[in-house]
Amino acid sequence: MRDSDRPSDAVSPSRFRVLTVCTGNLYRSPLAERLLREGLAAQRATIHVSSAGTAAVPGAPAPETATAVPGWSHDPSGAVTVARRLTTALVDGADLLLGAATEHREAAVRLSPVRALSRAFCLREFARLVRAEDAAGLADPAGRLRALVRGAAARRGAPGPDGADDDVPDPLGASPAEVRVSVERIEESVERIVAAMASG
Repeated sequence: MRDSDRPSDAVSPSRFRVLTVCTGNLYRSPLAERLLREGLAAQRATIHVSSAGTAAVPGAPAPETATAVPGWSHDPSGAVTVARRLTTALVDGADLLLGAATEHREAAVRLSPVRALSRAFCLREFARLVRAEDAAGLADPAGRLRALVRGAAARRGAPGPDGADDDVPDPLGASPAEVRVSVERIEESVERIVAAMASG
């Protein structure tokens, strides 16, 4: 059983929950989940990271990332081992939802419009909009992330770079070069998010 499926996994004000989402919960969202866990390891008691897929087959085994992504060298511990379908309950329980592409963000908003509207972003969109100064003076990790989410949500629609390039392409069936593009987009986005979080 995954940690996020346990009955004790109720939403708590002192715990911040990040949910990464793609289609099958096999490649993009598990990679983002793993990198966020690594980057936020020092705050793991406060920040919980998990993933799901909009069309995932529950229980389907996820491929080993090391073999699915040539050159991948990150620690595989704590990675997703089986796929999980995105549900309204998962959306409602997330303080920040990061979709691999626009379709995943939109799927979350359809499931829970009130809850997801200000908390659901594309991964690259959030990385583009997040600003460390939105959490200036806040030491609590969960409090910092809540402030970062509010700041990013308020910045949507403001003049600046548009979101035409916010999607992470699906690596399923892609060439090695295309797979690397997807991985690099995820890595770059996670690095920006972690940097904003850690700068306090």
